[in-house]
This record gives sequence, structure tokens and C-alpha cells, in this order.
Amino acid sequence: MDVIEGRGPSPALVLAYAQRLPDTSLTVALASGGRDHFGWGQDRLLLADLFDAINTNTRATGNWAKGKTPKFPEYPRPKSKPEATGSDKQKKPVSVADIYRKFQRR
Repeated sequence: MDVIEGRGPSPALVLAYAQRLPDTSLTVALASGGRDHFGWGQDRLLLADLFDAINTNTRATGNWAKGKTPKFPEYPRPKSKPEATGSDKQKKPVSVADIYRKFQRR
């Protein structure tokens, strides 16, 4: 209630705190696509890419019999949010008046 009445922290301060969250935080994970992304920072993504690169290099440079090249599985990663394409129907932006009307209905 304090925030609604204007006694809470300033929006600029809240935004500054939100932007300073570590990339492994739950808030950043939910913004990235869901709880599957929790703990997946830049370091973990880089290590997963390194794992795949080593497997690809091993497959490419190995002395395998013809047609016997092994298939290495990729490192499991969290699923990303589906990208919205131009053909998808875009949602109408919500105005402050719409939000106010939703609060008035009871």
C-alpha cells in the first residue's frame, strides 16, 4: 500500500536494483523464459557451448571407419521463449485507464 500511495522507493531506484541482479537470479530466469533458466548465467552457457565444441571437434578430427562416425548429444539447455514473428497476432498495449477500470470492477 505504501508504494501505491507514493511512500515507497522511487521507480528509478527499483529499476536500478532490478538491473543489477545477477544473471543467475530467479527474476532474470523468469524474464528469460521460465524456471528452467534459473542458474543459467553466462558462465554456464559458455561451458555448455565449450562442451559442444569439443564434441564437434572430436567428431570432425577422429579417425573413424567410413560411416561409423559417432553422434555426440548436445549439452542439455533450457528451452527459450518462442520468438514472436510478424505473422503472429500482436497484443494491444494496455493503457493506464484499462488497468484502472480493472481495479474498479468488483
